[in-house]
Amino acid sequence: MTATERREQVQPLEPPYLLTSMTNRHGAGVTVTGDASISVVELAVHGQWSHHLCDQVSAGLRLCLAGPSAWIIIDLQHLDDAYGVSMPFWLRAWRQARLGPSPVHLAFSLPATTALSRRLRTLQGPQPRVFATALEARMTTAERMPHADRLQARLAPQPASISAARNLVAQACHDWHLPQLMPDTSLIVSELATNAVEHAGTDFIVTVSRGGTGRPHVAVHDGASRFPHPSGAAPIGPRTTLPARGRGLMLVHAVAAAWGAMPARGGKVVWATV
Repeated sequence: MTATERREQVQPLEPPYLLTSMTNRHGAGVTVTGDASISVVELAVHGQWSHHLCDQVSAGLRLCLAGPSAWIIIDLQHLDDAYGVSMPFWLRAWRQARLGPSPVHLAFSLPATTALSRRLRTLQGPQPRVFATALEARMTTAERMPHADRLQARLAPQPASISAARNLVAQACHDWHLPQLMPDTSLIVSELATNAVEHAGTDFIVTVSRGGTGRPHVAVHDGASRFPHPSGAAPIGPRTTLPARGRGLMLVHAVAAAWGAMPARGGKVVWATV
Protein backbone atom coordinates (compact mmCIF):
# COMPACT_ATOMS: atom_id res chain seq x y z
CA MET A 1 0.00 0.00 0.00
CA THR A 2 1.34 3.42 -0.96
CA ALA A 3 1.58 6.40 1.36
CA THR A 4 -1.19 8.13 -0.61
CA GLU A 5 -3.54 5.16 -0.21
CA ARG A 6 -2.89 5.09 3.54
CA ARG A 7 -3.75 8.79 3.83
CA GLU A 8 -6.91 8.31 1.74
CA GLN A 9 -8.13 5.56 4.06
CA VAL A 10 -7.94 7.97 6.98
CA GLN A 11 -9.40 10.95 5.07
CA PRO A 12 -12.56 9.95 3.16
CA LEU A 13 -13.45 11.94 0.06
CA GLU A 14 -15.91 14.80 0.42
CA PRO A 15 -17.68 16.67 -2.40
CA PRO A 16 -17.11 18.56 -4.54
CA TYR A 17 -15.16 16.02 -6.57
CA LEU A 18 -13.10 18.27 -8.86
CA LEU A 19 -11.13 16.11 -11.28
CA THR A 20 -8.32 17.75 -13.21
CA SER A 21 -5.27 16.57 -15.15
CA MET A 22 -2.14 15.88 -13.11
CA THR A 23 1.33 16.03 -14.70
CA ASN A 24 4.70 16.25 -12.95
CA ARG A 25 7.81 18.09 -14.14
CA HIS A 26 9.03 14.96 -15.95
CA GLY A 27 5.90 14.79 -18.12
CA ALA A 28 4.38 11.76 -16.39
CA GLY A 29 0.80 12.08 -15.26
CA VAL A 30 -2.90 11.49 -15.75
CA THR A 31 -5.43 13.18 -18.04
CA VAL A 32 -9.16 12.80 -17.39
CA THR A 33 -11.96 13.40 -19.91
CA GLY A 34 -15.66 12.79 -19.36
CA ASP A 35 -18.50 12.60 -21.86
CA ALA A 36 -21.52 14.92 -21.64
CA SER A 37 -23.21 12.78 -18.99
CA ILE A 38 -19.96 11.43 -17.44
CA SER A 39 -21.42 7.95 -17.93
CA VAL A 40 -18.11 7.17 -19.64
CA VAL A 41 -14.85 8.67 -18.36
CA GLU A 42 -11.45 8.26 -19.99
CA LEU A 43 -8.37 8.26 -17.80
CA ALA A 44 -5.17 8.46 -19.90
CA VAL A 45 -1.86 7.60 -18.23
CA HIS A 46 1.39 8.83 -19.76
CA GLY A 47 5.03 8.58 -18.76
CA GLN A 48 7.20 6.03 -17.00
CA TRP A 49 5.53 3.85 -14.39
CA SER A 50 6.69 4.78 -10.89
CA HIS A 51 5.44 5.04 -7.31
CA HIS A 52 4.59 8.70 -7.92
CA LEU A 53 2.60 7.94 -11.08
CA CYS A 54 0.87 5.10 -9.23
CA ASP A 55 -0.25 7.61 -6.58
CA GLN A 56 -1.52 10.00 -9.25
CA VAL A 57 -3.54 7.26 -10.93
CA SER A 58 -4.94 6.11 -7.57
CA ALA A 59 -6.11 9.65 -6.76
CA GLY A 60 -7.71 10.09 -10.19
CA LEU A 61 -9.45 6.71 -10.11
CA ARG A 62 -10.78 7.35 -6.64
CA LEU A 63 -12.42 10.58 -7.79
CA CYS A 64 -13.82 8.86 -10.90
CA LEU A 65 -15.35 6.09 -8.80
CA ALA A 66 -16.92 8.65 -6.45
CA GLY A 67 -19.12 9.83 -9.32
CA PRO A 68 -21.93 8.05 -11.17
CA SER A 69 -19.87 6.80 -14.13
CA ALA A 70 -20.80 3.40 -15.56
CA TRP A 71 -17.58 2.91 -17.55
CA ILE A 72 -14.00 4.07 -17.08
CA ILE A 73 -11.64 3.61 -20.02
CA ILE A 74 -8.01 3.40 -18.88
CA ASP A 75 -5.90 4.59 -21.82
CA LEU A 76 -2.39 3.14 -21.49
CA GLN A 77 -1.21 3.89 -25.03
CA HIS A 78 1.53 6.17 -23.71
CA LEU A 79 2.46 4.35 -20.52
CA ASP A 80 6.14 3.46 -20.31
CA ASP A 81 6.15 0.02 -18.66
CA ALA A 82 8.39 -2.24 -20.73
CA TYR A 83 8.05 -5.30 -18.48
CA GLY A 84 4.43 -4.95 -17.40
CA VAL A 85 5.27 -4.47 -13.72
CA SER A 86 2.15 -2.32 -13.23
CA MET A 87 -0.21 -5.25 -13.92
CA PRO A 88 -1.00 -6.04 -10.23
CA PHE A 89 -2.10 -2.42 -9.75
CA TRP A 90 -4.47 -2.50 -12.72
CA LEU A 91 -5.96 -5.85 -11.71
CA ARG A 92 -6.57 -4.58 -8.20
CA ALA A 93 -8.26 -1.43 -9.56
CA TRP A 94 -10.42 -3.52 -11.93
CA ARG A 95 -11.58 -5.82 -9.14
CA GLN A 96 -12.30 -2.95 -6.76
CA ALA A 97 -14.40 -1.18 -9.41
CA ARG A 98 -16.38 -4.36 -10.19
CA LEU A 99 -17.04 -5.25 -6.56
CA GLY A 100 -17.75 -1.76 -5.18
CA PRO A 101 -21.14 -0.62 -3.81
CA SER A 102 -21.92 0.86 -7.26
CA PRO A 103 -20.09 -1.42 -9.73
CA VAL A 104 -18.20 0.30 -12.54
CA HIS A 105 -16.79 -1.33 -15.67
CA LEU A 106 -13.07 -0.73 -16.24
CA ALA A 107 -11.74 -1.29 -19.76
CA PHE A 108 -8.14 -0.91 -20.89
CA SER A 109 -6.69 0.45 -24.10
CA LEU A 110 -3.08 -0.40 -24.97
CA PRO A 111 -1.06 -1.76 -27.90
CA ALA A 112 -1.30 -5.54 -28.32
CA THR A 113 2.49 -5.82 -28.63
CA THR A 114 3.29 -4.62 -25.11
CA ALA A 115 4.19 -6.96 -22.25
CA LEU A 116 1.35 -5.50 -20.14
CA SER A 117 -1.20 -6.20 -22.88
CA ARG A 118 -0.01 -9.80 -23.28
CA ARG A 119 -0.17 -10.40 -19.53
CA LEU A 120 -3.67 -8.94 -19.23
CA ARG A 121 -4.97 -10.92 -22.21
CA THR A 122 -3.64 -14.28 -20.98
CA LEU A 123 -5.00 -14.20 -17.43
CA GLN A 124 -6.77 -17.29 -16.15
CA GLY A 125 -10.40 -16.81 -15.12
CA PRO A 126 -12.29 -13.49 -15.31
CA GLN A 127 -10.26 -10.77 -16.96
CA PRO A 128 -10.76 -7.11 -17.91
CA ARG A 129 -11.67 -6.01 -21.41
CA VAL A 130 -8.55 -4.94 -23.34
CA PHE A 131 -8.77 -2.93 -26.57
CA ALA A 132 -6.04 -2.09 -29.05
CA THR A 133 -7.10 1.57 -29.34
CA ALA A 134 -9.04 4.11 -27.31
CA LEU A 135 -11.43 4.58 -30.26
CA GLU A 136 -12.29 0.87 -30.22
CA ALA A 137 -12.96 1.08 -26.48
CA ARG A 138 -15.20 4.14 -26.95
CA MET A 139 -17.25 2.45 -29.67
CA THR A 140 -17.76 -0.71 -27.63
CA THR A 141 -18.80 1.13 -24.47
CA ALA A 142 -21.19 3.33 -26.47
CA GLU A 143 -22.91 0.21 -27.80
CA ARG A 144 -23.27 -1.21 -24.30
CA MET A 145 -24.66 1.92 -22.65
CA PRO A 146 -28.41 1.72 -21.94
CA HIS A 147 -30.37 4.73 -23.23
CA ALA A 148 -33.78 4.05 -21.70
CA ASP A 149 -32.96 5.88 -18.45
CA ARG A 150 -31.42 9.00 -19.96
CA LEU A 151 -32.90 12.24 -21.30
CA GLN A 152 -30.70 14.83 -22.98
CA ALA A 153 -31.08 18.24 -24.62
CA ARG A 154 -28.74 20.78 -26.23
CA LEU A 155 -29.66 24.32 -25.19
CA ALA A 156 -28.59 27.84 -26.15
CA PRO A 157 -26.99 30.26 -23.65
CA GLN A 158 -30.19 32.22 -22.97
CA PRO A 159 -32.50 32.55 -19.94
CA ALA A 160 -35.28 30.49 -21.56
CA SER A 161 -32.96 27.48 -21.52
CA ILE A 162 -33.09 27.35 -17.71
CA SER A 163 -36.84 26.64 -17.90
CA ALA A 164 -36.19 24.09 -20.64
CA ALA A 165 -33.70 22.31 -18.34
CA ARG A 166 -36.29 22.21 -15.56
CA ASN A 167 -38.85 20.79 -18.00
CA LEU A 168 -36.40 18.02 -18.88
CA VAL A 169 -36.11 17.15 -15.18
CA ALA A 170 -39.89 17.19 -14.76
CA GLN A 171 -40.28 14.80 -17.69
CA ALA A 172 -37.61 12.45 -16.27
CA CYS A 173 -39.12 12.37 -12.79
CA HIS A 174 -42.58 11.74 -14.28
CA ASP A 175 -41.34 8.93 -16.54
CA TRP A 176 -39.41 7.29 -13.70
CA HIS A 177 -42.18 7.73 -11.10
CA LEU A 178 -40.01 9.90 -8.85
CA PRO A 179 -42.26 12.91 -8.08
CA GLN A 180 -40.80 13.28 -4.60
CA LEU A 181 -37.37 14.01 -6.04
CA MET A 182 -38.48 16.57 -8.61
CA PRO A 183 -38.12 19.69 -6.38
CA ASP A 184 -34.48 19.02 -5.44
CA THR A 185 -33.56 17.84 -8.94
CA SER A 186 -35.18 20.91 -10.52
CA LEU A 187 -33.37 23.21 -8.11
CA ILE A 188 -30.01 21.61 -8.92
CA VAL A 189 -30.47 21.73 -12.69
CA SER A 190 -31.60 25.36 -12.43
CA GLU A 191 -28.38 26.35 -10.70
CA LEU A 192 -26.15 24.38 -13.08
CA ALA A 193 -27.97 25.70 -16.16
CA THR A 194 -27.82 29.26 -14.80
CA ASN A 195 -24.05 28.96 -14.41
CA ALA A 196 -23.76 27.72 -17.99
CA VAL A 197 -25.82 30.64 -19.30
CA GLU A 198 -24.28 33.40 -17.18
CA HIS A 199 -20.65 32.29 -16.89
CA ALA A 200 -19.86 29.92 -19.76
CA GLY A 201 -21.96 31.74 -22.35
CA THR A 202 -21.87 28.77 -24.74
CA ASP A 203 -24.34 26.18 -25.95
CA PHE A 204 -24.64 23.48 -23.31
CA ILE A 205 -25.94 19.92 -23.01
CA VAL A 206 -28.17 18.92 -20.10
CA THR A 207 -28.40 15.21 -19.28
CA VAL A 208 -30.75 13.68 -16.72
CA SER A 209 -30.14 10.00 -16.03
CA ARG A 210 -30.41 7.36 -13.36
CA GLY A 211 -28.22 4.38 -12.61
CA GLY A 212 -28.54 1.28 -10.49
CA THR A 213 -29.39 3.29 -7.37
CA GLY A 214 -32.46 4.79 -9.06
CA ARG A 215 -31.48 8.31 -7.99
CA PRO A 216 -31.55 11.09 -10.61
CA HIS A 217 -28.21 12.34 -11.84
CA VAL A 218 -27.87 15.72 -13.56
CA ALA A 219 -24.94 16.78 -15.76
CA VAL A 220 -24.36 20.04 -17.62
CA HIS A 221 -21.65 20.13 -20.29
CA ASP A 222 -20.66 23.64 -21.44
CA GLY A 223 -17.87 25.04 -23.57
CA ALA A 224 -15.89 26.77 -20.80
CA SER A 225 -12.90 24.96 -19.36
CA ARG A 226 -12.67 26.89 -16.07
CA PHE A 227 -13.89 24.87 -13.09
CA PRO A 228 -16.40 26.14 -10.52
CA HIS A 229 -14.97 26.82 -7.07
CA PRO A 230 -17.70 27.65 -4.57
CA SER A 231 -16.37 29.65 -1.65
CA GLY A 232 -17.10 28.26 1.79
CA ALA A 233 -18.51 25.02 0.38
CA ALA A 234 -17.19 22.74 3.12
CA PRO A 235 -19.32 24.07 6.01
CA ILE A 236 -22.57 23.91 4.04
CA GLY A 237 -25.01 21.37 5.45
CA PRO A 238 -28.51 20.18 4.52
CA ARG A 239 -30.16 22.61 6.97
CA THR A 240 -28.05 25.63 6.13
CA THR A 241 -30.01 28.84 5.45
CA LEU A 242 -28.80 30.54 2.28
CA PRO A 243 -29.53 34.00 0.86
CA ALA A 244 -32.17 34.19 -1.85
CA ARG A 245 -29.69 35.41 -4.46
CA GLY A 246 -26.17 34.35 -5.29
CA ARG A 247 -26.65 30.85 -3.93
CA GLY A 248 -25.27 29.05 -6.99
CA LEU A 249 -23.09 26.06 -6.28
CA MET A 250 -23.35 26.54 -2.53
CA LEU A 251 -26.99 25.51 -2.89
CA VAL A 252 -26.05 22.53 -5.06
CA HIS A 253 -23.56 21.54 -2.35
CA ALA A 254 -26.28 21.74 0.30
CA VAL A 255 -28.92 19.77 -1.62
CA ALA A 256 -27.00 17.17 -3.67
CA ALA A 257 -25.86 13.84 -2.29
CA ALA A 258 -22.66 14.29 -4.32
CA TRP A 259 -21.41 16.66 -7.01
CA GLY A 260 -18.30 17.52 -8.93
CA ALA A 261 -16.73 18.58 -12.21
CA MET A 262 -14.30 17.18 -14.74
CA PRO A 263 -12.82 18.15 -18.11
CA ALA A 264 -14.75 17.20 -21.24
CA ARG A 265 -13.96 17.56 -24.93
CA GLY A 266 -14.36 21.23 -25.70
CA GLY A 267 -15.11 22.32 -22.13
CA LYS A 268 -16.17 20.76 -18.84
CA VAL A 269 -19.01 18.82 -17.21
CA VAL A 270 -20.50 19.79 -13.84
CA TRP A 271 -22.64 17.04 -12.35
CA ALA A 272 -24.73 16.30 -9.26
CA THR A 273 -26.61 13.31 -7.84
CA VAL A 274 -29.80 13.88 -5.84
